[in-house]
Amino acid sequence: MLNINSFIAKNITLRPQSMFLQDIENNREQLTHEIEGKSVLVIGGAGTIGSSYIRALLPFRPAKLVVVDLNENGLTELTRDLRSTYGMYVPDDYRTYPLSYADPIFEKIFRAENGFDIVANFSAHKHVRSEKDRYSVEALIENNVLKARKLLDLLAEIPPKHFFCVSTDKAANPVNVMGCSKKVMEEMIMAYSKKFKVCTARFANVAFSNGSLLAGFVERLMKKQPLSAPSDVKRYFVSPEESGQICMLACMLGRSGEIFFPKLGEEQMMTFSAICDKFLTDLGYTIKQCANEEEARKFAAEMPADSKTYPVFYFKSDTTGEKDFEEFYIPGEKLNMNKFSSLGVIEEYPCKPLDEIDTYFSQLQALFAQPDFTKADVVDLLKEFVPNFEHEEKGKNLDQKM
Repeated sequence: MLNINSFIAKNITLRPQSMFLQDIENNREQLTHEIEGKSVLVIGGAGTIGSSYIRALLPFRPAKLVVVDLNENGLTELTRDLRSTYGMYVPDDYRTYPLSYADPIFEKIFRAENGFDIVANFSAHKHVRSEKDRYSVEALIENNVLKARKLLDLLAEIPPKHFFCVSTDKAANPVNVMGCSKKVMEEMIMAYSKKFKVCTARFANVAFSNGSLLAGFVERLMKKQPLSAPSDVKRYFVSPEESGQICMLACMLGRSGEIFFPKLGEEQMMTFSAICDKFLTDLGYTIKQCANEEEARKFAAEMPADSKTYPVFYFKSDTTGEKDFEEFYIPGEKLNMNKFSSLGVIEEYPCKPLDEIDTYFSQLQALFAQPDFTKADVVDLLKEFVPNFEHEEKGKNLDQKM
């Protein structure tokens, strides 16, 4: 059986331990001061990044932890995992709620608790494949931006000491609606940075995170199905453990309005096809490269159960929203590369005024209210707010691939 964490360390991040351990140790006293005995709310806490954030936070012994997520099964597994981990501290006041943070019940819970010291929001559409048609992009923007705005207004009534909302490297020079929505989210939360402390982080693909292509490799293998991956798309990667740690460090140590990112060089980017090769090789398979999806499916269906040859299909990316490589910052953003050993910080992010945000959001909602709006209309309106949004419609999306 493949040990995923060991595989990630050996073949993807090429790090035997988390790149953030030194920064955690260097700032342990401040982290303890900010977290110990405090009340914590984590939205979207059942996902890979949210649950990793919780695991990074708990050793500092908060007094209260409330976790909200739409995924009831995910919350159940989170609780079982925490309760089953040797040495894991779980506060006596620990509760999970399977509901949307836009639900009126959530507001009741928040007010009954009189707010929280620490609030982190991981609820988001985070896959490029979420961009397909006008309905999917409306749902994406509704979740990543409009619902998040309601949360910010609620927090402004009873401000937390620390607020974190996760972003993505795809927000830097975005080419897909998901990344652009996160750029809009960044602008929105920064508009609240004078009301209470807000921080965010742009970081890389999380290796083997829920729903990711790499996690799909495990599913395909279990179902005796071929593996498929682009051969020309390069990405930065962090481990699941690292994904929560960077969010915890940004949330607790950042100053209001700062954006954190991991210090990773271009030489650390990898292609998905290269990872796929290592994945199968580590499991003892010989790789059979197929010319197309149908050949790969046929080979997988006909191969003996004990076959040590496994079919793959590698392809050049040709779907809407894909970018050859990712980046963490763009020219003009003020960088501090000396504050932390493993983290860069974008400082003094220029904030748009709230009234400008309000006007733009009214335009978005007016567009969605039109019965005949198109995806192109949404893209055009996003470009007005994010001028460097370079979107190219290719007429094909990831749901049309294996």
